[in-house]
Amino acid sequence: MQTIKLGGESVPRIGQGTWYMGEDAGQRQTEVRALRAGLDLGMTLIDTAEMYAEGGAEEVVGQAIRERRDEVYLVSKVYPHNASAKGVQAACERSLRRLGTDTIDLYLLHWRGQYPLSETVEAFERLREQGKILRWGVSNFDVDDLTELDAPACTTNQVLYNPEARGIEYDLLPWQAQHNMPLMAYCPIGQGGALLHNATLQRIADKHSATPAQVALAWALRHPGVIAIPKAVNLDHLKQNAAADNVRLDEEDLAQIDAAYAPPTRKQGLMMV
Repeated sequence: MQTIKLGGESVPRIGQGTWYMGEDAGQRQTEVRALRAGLDLGMTLIDTAEMYAEGGAEEVVGQAIRERRDEVYLVSKVYPHNASAKGVQAACERSLRRLGTDTIDLYLLHWRGQYPLSETVEAFERLREQGKILRWGVSNFDVDDLTELDAPACTTNQVLYNPEARGIEYDLLPWQAQHNMPLMAYCPIGQGGALLHNATLQRIADKHSATPAQVALAWALRHPGVIAIPKAVNLDHLKQNAAADNVRLDEEDLAQIDAAYAPPTRKQGLMMV
């Protein structure tokens, strides 16, 4: 699988998202098996957050990576309302307990809130000194937010990115490329299924003996600095996500996607879900 350097460590460019996991106790073992199957397929970056099912997703991840922690690049996020000096410390320690680990590889501020960025960064740095996190970053930050942050230690910015939501191509994606900051794309195959039923994506998928989801992933990964974190529980979907690593779109494919989903021609507000 293609890899990218994230804070000096090589990680796969297709990882596993966990949004909506941990919400239904009856699905827990299915979700655990899915994450483990994803690890077997090489998708060893797992992204979660204290927000997801109010810690439930972290518990699922913790069970999934038990006895396999060394294989996993683990990403979690802190709520903005917990992003004070004391709040970050307490939130991280709760996440560590749920995840069943001593260290989170990458800890993100989920989005901006009421606390000064300097206070949150100081708390992140304290966690790093304690060995509770190895690196930190942000999520849902636009260019002006990153400029204000002005922190070379920020490892990544995780944002919404797929053909339906490509406003970041106007300025944020180039800014991060210029600053050698990998971008982590959440919801890379869209939400609600509309993207996967698009006739253009289906036509391109047929051409490549692929699926629309694989085309959407390949489209995001055409940028060398992008990591995609699709969420899947179905084994076939997991296999398809991993195999999207082998799909290469040509100029004709990209032009057709541009015709169906126009690239931005001006600054747009950062989209979030």
